[in-house]
Amino acid sequence: MTFSKALAPFAVIALALSASPASAQSDLLTDLDPADIGVDPVDQADMGEEGEGISVTVTADSWQDLGIAIAAFATNRDQPTPANASGTQALGLELARVVYSDLRFNGLFRPVGPDSLPRPTYGEITDPAWGTWRGRSAEMLVHGYVRANDDGRLTVGCYLYDVALQSELVREGWVVNPSEWRRAAHKCSDLVYSRLSGESPFFDSRIAYIAETGPKDNRIKRLAIMDSDGANHRFITNGQSTALTPRYSPDYSKIAYLSYVDGNPRIYVYDIGTGRQTLVTQSSNPTFAPRWSPDGRYILYSMAVAGNTDIYRVPATGGQPERLTFSPAIEVGGSYSPDGSQIVFESDQSGSQQCYVMNADGSNQRRISFFGGRCATPEWSPRGDQIAFTYIAGDFRIAVMNPQGRNMRTLTNAWHDEAPTWAPNGRIIQFFRTERGSGETAIYQVDLTGENERRLRTPVGASDPAWGPVLP
Repeated sequence: MTFSKALAPFAVIALALSASPASAQSDLLTDLDPADIGVDPVDQADMGEEGEGISVTVTADSWQDLGIAIAAFATNRDQPTPANASGTQALGLELARVVYSDLRFNGLFRPVGPDSLPRPTYGEITDPAWGTWRGRSAEMLVHGYVRANDDGRLTVGCYLYDVALQSELVREGWVVNPSEWRRAAHKCSDLVYSRLSGESPFFDSRIAYIAETGPKDNRIKRLAIMDSDGANHRFITNGQSTALTPRYSPDYSKIAYLSYVDGNPRIYVYDIGTGRQTLVTQSSNPTFAPRWSPDGRYILYSMAVAGNTDIYRVPATGGQPERLTFSPAIEVGGSYSPDGSQIVFESDQSGSQQCYVMNADGSNQRRISFFGGRCATPEWSPRGDQIAFTYIAGDFRIAVMNPQGRNMRTLTNAWHDEAPTWAPNGRIIQFFRTERGSGETAIYQVDLTGENERRLRTPVGASDPAWGPVLP
């Protein structure tokens, strides 16, 4: 089989993101014909769509027993590229390292990275040296390649093989601008993760958070964004006014956040593509925690008027706020269920801080947390089957429960963990941790088992993370 024919079933995609932060992203992905990149089209019936006919789904119990070898991506000809001054051969190693880190730190697999593996040739990408990988006890094999195109872009391919069956399970490829090579690596990770686990992808996503600098009694708080692994970091606001509680819009195009200008709270929507900011609502009253509705039409928030804090919603484009709660208690926060029919929030109606659920119009309020301690900052899972929250019983810990308030489990056990946010696939939770004494903050993540916790590196202190949807 020639290399060009092996590539033909690719879903070839152009990731046309500009390197400029303010560039438009409306045409982010464009389908390409394989002939456009010098690939000979063949009938997909030879293999079926994405390796159809070979089904491998890894259960949660067997995930960590699955050995995955991730070799350095090969190249047909070592050429300089803006993505790596050393050339495409060096870039191939970096691509594989990103895939390895994604799958390793996810905590679900047992990968071996490219730095301790043989480096395959370009021809071996579609014709693996099976004996080499069986000898290393690899069960699954990730091969890839990177090629510099005449138009300055890169073509990146990703293959997943079953070593025991000597069979290809799935393949995909992308044409990317050099500045976007890490997205191709994350998409390869997503391809492997989804094919083996049966779960939805999440690596090719981004995180908004509040970057913190300065002494703990006088923090400068700026809005910042980065890739899901902490790369491609940049600040959005300059710190002249305090920024808090960012959240991505459902279509990823915008970020809603709270800003204090001259001491007055304002909710802004930042357009990622254009860099423009739109004022949604402002008040002299304390305002908290803006959150999007699933359809992107409304923003939910809390506001204290004459000492009484209630939940409101306002059109995302601005307009007249609508009050949803009317009790004399303190109602804070609010997170919609994925279908938009319900809202989970916190309230002290019962005399202590607890979690409640109500219909989207504010009706049928009922308490769901009855497990001792307090319940704060609830966030509904994208799957709809879990609610993550801050469990306060002495220390602050991250916990989950079902929407009825049952099957509560704590996932962390530190002094002060709070503000959970879900990965797009509903399997990983990020939060921020405050260190006792120093007050330093950092972003951590943990999976639903509670056993795979790690810190996400940021250039400065970090709080209030918000995990965005998978990039389009």
